[in-house]
Amino acid sequence: MVARAQRLPHRSHRRRAPGAGRDVLVLVGLPLLAVLALPAAFAGGGTRRWFGGRAESQRAEAQAAKDDAAAAFYDLDTAQRDLRLSIETIAAVDASPAARRAVTDFEALGRRIDEVSHQYIGAVDAHDLDRDDLEASAASRARGELTAAKNELGRVKQELDRFADGLGPLLGKAETQLARLAPTVERARQALLAASNALDAAREAGLRADDLAARLAALGPELTRLNQGAGQHGVPQTLERAERVTRAAESVRAEAERLPEHAAEIDHRLVSLRTRAQALTTRTEQVEPVLSELRRRFTAACWQDLQQVPDQATESVRQAERKLTEAQTARDEQRWPDATALLSTVRALLNGTDEAVSAAGDRLRQLNAVQKDPQQEIERTRFAIRDAQRLAMAGRNTPDPRHARPLDDAVARLERAITTLEGRHPDYWHFLTETEAVRQTVAGVVTRIREERGAGH
Repeated sequence: MVARAQRLPHRSHRRRAPGAGRDVLVLVGLPLLAVLALPAAFAGGGTRRWFGGRAESQRAEAQAAKDDAAAAFYDLDTAQRDLRLSIETIAAVDASPAARRAVTDFEALGRRIDEVSHQYIGAVDAHDLDRDDLEASAASRARGELTAAKNELGRVKQELDRFADGLGPLLGKAETQLARLAPTVERARQALLAASNALDAAREAGLRADDLAARLAALGPELTRLNQGAGQHGVPQTLERAERVTRAAESVRAEAERLPEHAAEIDHRLVSLRTRAQALTTRTEQVEPVLSELRRRFTAACWQDLQQVPDQATESVRQAERKLTEAQTARDEQRWPDATALLSTVRALLNGTDEAVSAAGDRLRQLNAVQKDPQQEIERTRFAIRDAQRLAMAGRNTPDPRHARPLDDAVARLERAITTLEGRHPDYWHFLTETEAVRQTVAGVVTRIREERGAGH
């Protein structure tokens, strides 16, 4: 449209003054009366006034219509070029259905603009408003066609403006992404540089960090794609790639910076777990004397579940020591994940052994206490039952059967447990497990009562 518009320069209304030689020839052939009238005819300096003032008036109106149409043509062309930049921005960033529909609608508007532009150019080419012999009727037709072309240009300009107003959300989103593009890509580059520097520092400290180096090397092709730019790979894809590279590089950097600390932590855990394994070896040797005392003083039901503790503890400690040796090897070879996993296994083995070894000593202490004074355990359990019964009766004349029944059963179970203490060989361990079970049942009733009353409020 711009090129075509440049072929349509504004034409002046100036008239061409006739030459002197031509004037002389005209005078020679005129009668005397006509010659006497000529000074008045030439007073205006031209020949068009022979045709009267109406043609000049129509010419001026047609020229004004032509100027107005040219202005409308220029406004529409400028708006279309500006909007094309917006559409190209949206298309480069947004692949959503709404964005694709905007591109299609703009193309349809472009075809409509071409139609009205051709109408305008045709009207301009069809009428030479600078002709000396332009008739009033021709000027009038020119004015009408040019005015019609201007009106069509204006209507399409309004359609274009409405379309541009509707692009606001899409354009805003696209411009936001474009504004993010450069800083996001730069952050990715800086993250990669920081990761590389952290890896170099770890290596200077004597740590190979081969796995971190491999992860950083895998990001090389991604950096190449970032450097190729969004023009080749698309804005959304480049943004997503830059953010992914940033996260991965920051993870490598953080692990590389923590690597010396992690190595020191593994060294500390190796020493600590080795010391603990040695201590458990000593404690395991003390389990057998405890079992001997249990066998001598109490019935088999009180100690038979502990018979395998010494052998199991010894084997567990032996396994832990083997895993510690493997962990030390993994640490020396800087296989950090393997070393960490092995140390976790050692810890689990030692925890289990610690609990088993402690169980024998705890059993003897509990049995000694209940043998000396079983009444203390009985009163402790009865207090728990009475406390629950008071809570169940609070604010009521009769307890809720759902609460009363398990509490009554707990009372009966306690009485039965007390009877096991009678006779020459009381089963103290059965008594202790029963009283513990009664207290757990009572605690469950108390919890339900409080939950129900809390929900009621």
